[in-house]
Amino acid sequence: MNQATQMLRLQGEVGHLEALLDTPQDGPVLGTAVIAHPHPLFGGTMENKVVQTLARAFVQSGWRAVRFNFRGVGASAGSHDAGRGEATDMRQIINQVAPDGPLALAGFSFGAFVTSHVVQALAASRPPAKLVLVGTATSRFEVAPLAPELHQQCLVLHGEQDDTVPLASVMDWARPQSLPITVIPGVSHFFHGQLPLLKALVVRHLKA
Repeated sequence: MNQATQMLRLQGEVGHLEALLDTPQDGPVLGTAVIAHPHPLFGGTMENKVVQTLARAFVQSGWRAVRFNFRGVGASAGSHDAGRGEATDMRQIINQVAPDGPLALAGFSFGAFVTSHVVQALAASRPPAKLVLVGTATSRFEVAPLAPELHQQCLVLHGEQDDTVPLASVMDWARPQSLPITVIPGVSHFFHGQLPLLKALVVRHLKA
């Protein structure tokens, strides 16, 4: 992302996972954000443009941002595990890069699905201070519901013209929870041409 980006080698359930760390250069650090990328079998990596945009938004807002490659992606050990092993790996990464202090979580598409299950697993012991889900893959996976007490900390963003995950599917997931969804008119799944708007919305949420 920038010259200050550090490469990390973290331990996952089945071997090492590669990750990138970005730290705010000015002002106090508010906590650590861990960000999950889209589907590994369809080209998803920690270098995905939406994931990079999320990392920039967190850093601009005073958070350390850690994004990582799921198992089987890049130099990360293992092979794709349909979200189960990926959620375990994400929890292990949280334990390593953010053992204490404020925690934020974010995910895009498949990464949002994985993040929802990590949030559910940590709900009793360590709920996130901030949560951002983008293009949540509700039509393709069983996304975990979010506890009502987390709704105020959560921003769920979705493009009106998402051609990968239909908006109607996300609304069907959110409706029983009375969970607000922020819909961006005219935007597709990968936010082509609208990444600055995505970043601005996330920054506004983080600073609220």
